[in-house]
Amino acid sequence: MDVQPSGSSAIYSVFHPTDFSPASMLAFAHALKIALSIQGKLDILHVDTQDQATWDDFPGVRPMLERWGLIPHASDRQAVIDLGIQVHKAILERSDPVAGTLSYLEKHPADLIVLAVHTNEGRMSWLKRSVGEPIGRRAQQAVLFLPSGVQGFVSLSDGHLALDRILIPVCDKPDPQPSIDALDGILGDLQFAPGRVTVLHVGDQGSMPIIELPKQSVWDWDLEILPGDPVDVIVKYAKQISAGLIVMATDGRDGFLDALRGSHSERVLRQVHCPLLVIPVGSRLA
Repeated sequence: MDVQPSGSSAIYSVFHPTDFSPASMLAFAHALKIALSIQGKLDILHVDTQDQATWDDFPGVRPMLERWGLIPHASDRQAVIDLGIQVHKAILERSDPVAGTLSYLEKHPADLIVLAVHTNEGRMSWLKRSVGEPIGRRAQQAVLFLPSGVQGFVSLSDGHLALDRILIPVCDKPDPQPSIDALDGILGDLQFAPGRVTVLHVGDQGSMPIIELPKQSVWDWDLEILPGDPVDVIVKYAKQISAGLIVMATDGRDGFLDALRGSHSERVLRQVHCPLLVIPVGSRLA
């Protein structure tokens, strides 16, 4: 029986591809916490390129929930279901992890993808590969990227949410309003303690797009306009305010993998030390 989403959350299904690395463990914690918060569905996929993966390699849902104090020690699967979430794990044997992931997403679409990425020593090179298939263009889900080495906003030890500064850069294209509205909804869904969201436009007043900041949010929203190179300013300002999350919109034409190719989002992701949420125009969140 499928678990139905609670309330009016824009996120119902969460997808986490894992390579069983420590970085993927942190991404798994974020995916699990989000699924718990919205009482939705969590799909965990490993694309096995060497026919070596076993079910024991997967991150443990119940051990994590036990560590967070949400279920008793040695609980059975029903204890997870009783929390209001549905978890599904899958192993897919493919020689190409990108093609395998996209193939899985075609059959099991998700509202949000939570993905660990390696930003050093060329480990992100697979993100640059052309997918070149219609399936890649149709995968327009929002993606939460967690670069290796970042702490993120979900504690591995107790599942606590800690996020008080968010940066959302805006420009005239794509239209930034859907991503602003989506972020406002996400903050409500995940029930963060109030913090501050800074909307940043790199340019001048004349190039500033027309936007409407949320009026009934428990978070404080402000606007900053600064001159300079967009990527340099975004990275420097994120560090200045100790941003715990950056949110960026994309046009979504080439899917969640190609959306970063050669874009401001990719360049920002390579330089910042916090998670990056990319919201394509046309995705369910937008």
